[in-house]
Amino acid sequence: MNGNLILLVPVFLPVIAGLLLAFPKIFPDRKTRWWFVSAVCAAELIMVFCAAGGGYELTLARFNDRLAFVFRPDKLSMLFGGLAAFMWLWASIFSEKYFHGGDERVYQCFFLASIGVIVALCFSGNLVTMYMFYELMTLFMLPLVVWERTKEAIHAGYSFFFYSIAGAFLGLSGFFIFYSCGISLEFVAGGHITAEMARDNGGLLLLACLLGIVGFGSKAGMFPLHGWLPVAHPVAPAPASALLSGNVTKMGVLFIMRIIYYIAGVDFVRGTYVQYTFIVLTLLTILMGSVIASREQLLKRRLAYSTVSQVSYVLFGLALMNPAAMLGALFHVVFHSVAKNTLFLSAGAIIHQTGITRADGLKGIGKRMPKTIAMFTVVSLTLVGIPPTSAFLSKWYLAEGALVSGIPAVSYLGPAILLISAIFTAAYLLPISVSGFLPGINEGEQVIYHREKEYKSMLLPMAVLSVAAVYFGIFPNGLMHFVDAIIQSVF
Repeated sequence: MNGNLILLVPVFLPVIAGLLLAFPKIFPDRKTRWWFVSAVCAAELIMVFCAAGGGYELTLARFNDRLAFVFRPDKLSMLFGGLAAFMWLWASIFSEKYFHGGDERVYQCFFLASIGVIVALCFSGNLVTMYMFYELMTLFMLPLVVWERTKEAIHAGYSFFFYSIAGAFLGLSGFFIFYSCGISLEFVAGGHITAEMARDNGGLLLLACLLGIVGFGSKAGMFPLHGWLPVAHPVAPAPASALLSGNVTKMGVLFIMRIIYYIAGVDFVRGTYVQYTFIVLTLLTILMGSVIASREQLLKRRLAYSTVSQVSYVLFGLALMNPAAMLGALFHVVFHSVAKNTLFLSAGAIIHQTGITRADGLKGIGKRMPKTIAMFTVVSLTLVGIPPTSAFLSKWYLAEGALVSGIPAVSYLGPAILLISAIFTAAYLLPISVSGFLPGINEGEQVIYHREKEYKSMLLPMAVLSVAAVYFGIFPNGLMHFVDAIIQSVF
């Protein structure tokens, strides 16, 4: 039992550290507070891997033979939890120069507490535990969304909250169906539903799966419950926007994975109306997000619609329910997080230094902030899928998964939509880099571009993530072996 208590450390360490910052006499200097936050995030990253890789299990409370609060991390927990902790670390380093002052202690408290809650969500061993921390994640991230306290920020907070609650309510309805039909809520690779269970309650169980997919798809930005992303991202501070886009959306992905692959089972869902509905929603979201992003001029909202599209790449791979597609999906979980965190941090650096918020106002920005825009360009090429960057691999395996899916329309429509989306991605990201470095000058016009200061603590996170975006494209074997172990366990 004592060894299993290590699972509580990455959950409570950041929460307790956040509470300490609420006292004004502790770390009165703001720079010291931010480096304390970064130190806690670094310790959190180490503890996540130590706890998740040790084969530990901890029952927090038991209500009856079928209901309990349980931590039981596995490799999937390590992937999602470790990725979140990694991004929280770099966002904390970026934040010290980004924030101009104000009531930063409140932001810092919830910033730290939210990663503890997200790690608890990832470590959950059943649907009950995961649902509790999923709701807590919404509550703990809400102050980060509304931190500016403007009218737009408050409206965004309402959208974020109500979309999340509505989606979670749909998912909870599915849990009740699982429970009433005698399905265990514990996560087991391959799922619980047998042929006999499917014969007796197949219709209800499929409905439960669909409710869970649509409900928790809200956090992942899947149509029709995607509306909170383009509202929340433009008003949230850039580090919070980065984490919302790159990591919080992935918690919806994780929940859907748990329902399909660890509760119901692939064999039960594959070939049913639930799978086909899931595929249609993901492809629609991919196309819709890309098209709207290409028409949007507000930079952070453009990136938000890009997230709507790109996270549904992951969901599309999960919906195909074959090993190749799942490999592409889990790859894209990592690669999209790396790229999109960098894009939002780059946008934050631009806004911080210049005050420019619109994409059509960034002419010549590459001459003013060359290092920032260079890294923006690297991860833009990644999201487009240009080799040897990492997202080329994830999109390759997603396309392969569609081709071997055995679903006639999807086998050609899926790759076609992925290709169309990649073209739109290039259309809404690369012109920023082109006009930034090669702005052109009208006849008779003379323009002098003044270099903006680019802070090292802002550049470092973007540099690390940009290198990662290329590194995983050239040396993917380590990550591939890790992800393959997850895939083999559920097929």
